[in-house]
Amino acid sequence: MLLLVHPEVPPKRLVREGAEGRFRLEPWEWRVEEGLSRMPFHRFGAPEATVAPSAAMGRVRLTASAPIFSRAHDGQPFRIHRKQLRIVAVRSPVLAEADVLEELPGTAATADWEEPAFSDLRGWPVSCGFHQDRLVIGGSRDLPNRLWLSRSGDLFNFDLGEGEDDAAIEFAILSDEVNPIRSVFSGRHLQVFTTGAEWAVTGEPLTPGGIRLDRQTRTGCAMTRQVPVREVDGATLFATCDGTVREFAYTELERGYQANDLAVAARHILSDPVDMDFDRSRRLLLVVMGDGTVGALTLHRAEQVAAWTVLDTDGRILSVALAGGTVYWLVERRGTVCVEAWDEAFRLDSALAGSSPTPTRRWRGLEHLKGREVGVLADGVVLPDQGIAAGTLMLDQPAASVQAGLRFAHEIAPLPVNLLAAEGMGRRMRPVAVTLRLEGTPVLRVDLGRGPVEVPLRRAAGPALHGEPAPPFTGDRRLSCLGWAHDAARPLWRIADDRPLPFTLLSATLELKVND
Repeated sequence: MLLLVHPEVPPKRLVREGAEGRFRLEPWEWRVEEGLSRMPFHRFGAPEATVAPSAAMGRVRLTASAPIFSRAHDGQPFRIHRKQLRIVAVRSPVLAEADVLEELPGTAATADWEEPAFSDLRGWPVSCGFHQDRLVIGGSRDLPNRLWLSRSGDLFNFDLGEGEDDAAIEFAILSDEVNPIRSVFSGRHLQVFTTGAEWAVTGEPLTPGGIRLDRQTRTGCAMTRQVPVREVDGATLFATCDGTVREFAYTELERGYQANDLAVAARHILSDPVDMDFDRSRRLLLVVMGDGTVGALTLHRAEQVAAWTVLDTDGRILSVALAGGTVYWLVERRGTVCVEAWDEAFRLDSALAGSSPTPTRRWRGLEHLKGREVGVLADGVVLPDQGIAAGTLMLDQPAASVQAGLRFAHEIAPLPVNLLAAEGMGRRMRPVAVTLRLEGTPVLRVDLGRGPVEVPLRRAAGPALHGEPAPPFTGDRRLSCLGWAHDAARPLWRIADDRPLPFTLLSATLELKVND
């Protein structure tokens, strides 16, 4: 079961039905016992506002001393002295009719009244999660810094009871600042991420009398939108209010949490994160930016590897998600929004593949690329870009298998050599050679400072790209360099190519000579 929340719409849950893998969306169903709702309640309105029922049982009139009723209260539960009623009609902001579900203690005006914490009038939950067999709700539109934990083992029952160990729990995060909650996450402890700080809710187990809330760090999450947090090797990754990504990790030495910046040297890549997910098979954290690009972080915490790169496409990437081991992204291309899946068999964006028992020139089904120039791979051979007319691709020569889609380029360059080190300061350097270790790569184009050059990967000349497929190459290729490096900011070598063929670079080794 997956819970979906948004502060402006009623929450939904995604439920799987049957063995076919189908899902359906349905509203949350708060626990109802003997006709009584077990949803969270809260007192809104001025502290001095009172409500007086006309009777203790049956259908009664509720008269308020200040405007507290709205048409949105129709059909909603209401509580007076923690006894439930159900509003059947709102006559005015100070007058409503209700059916009494639990006998009221009296008819005197009282300030002890409550209405549902979540409604169209008061807003809906901002975030939710599960922790120690409880459903945790973090913040709502009108109660942004409040936490609700359901009864243990009864996920949609938020009855506070009399403080029993398994009763529901409710409290506000109060400190020197009032910071809205953006996310809750179940890790080593229940972690709460707000716009101004990160908190840990502790207790083994969590009970109304044994719960503890401690502020850990003062970083703060993004304020304008909710970016989901992701767990990676025991650390919780979250987008911060200053546009970077940090890992919230517990350290035994300090017996507390730290929020380490994962983008200290990559601030030029990250700007305005709007979505985030982690692909465990590729070890990639994918962070969608407001400008439609994606920052991809290769992350191995145990090996202390954190390497950023930029993924860009012909269009704007709006969102990313991982489902069933496949990465999907929502991308807008020329006013059309599509859901596209990552597939290792493709080297083109927004691409489709097809095959035919007999070679053919006409390939249909490309309506989403009509009017575009696309890259084409026919029978494993790279062809010149072709135009798509009425969703149809026409080839000059028939082919039995075709891939067609939008080209994208891969670009690889080393970081600048550290000329500020004590042993290198003021010295000139000359690159001697670079050795590239490749795997399953049929073609290679490298710029060693004098423009891109096609590099033969075998001693004998390989087959032409427009004749037969180039066979893949696995091994080392050593390339000699000429001349001195005069511009320290310019990379000593660079690989860039947009041909839709496999390319895997395992390592690069650079040989340098430095003058005395």
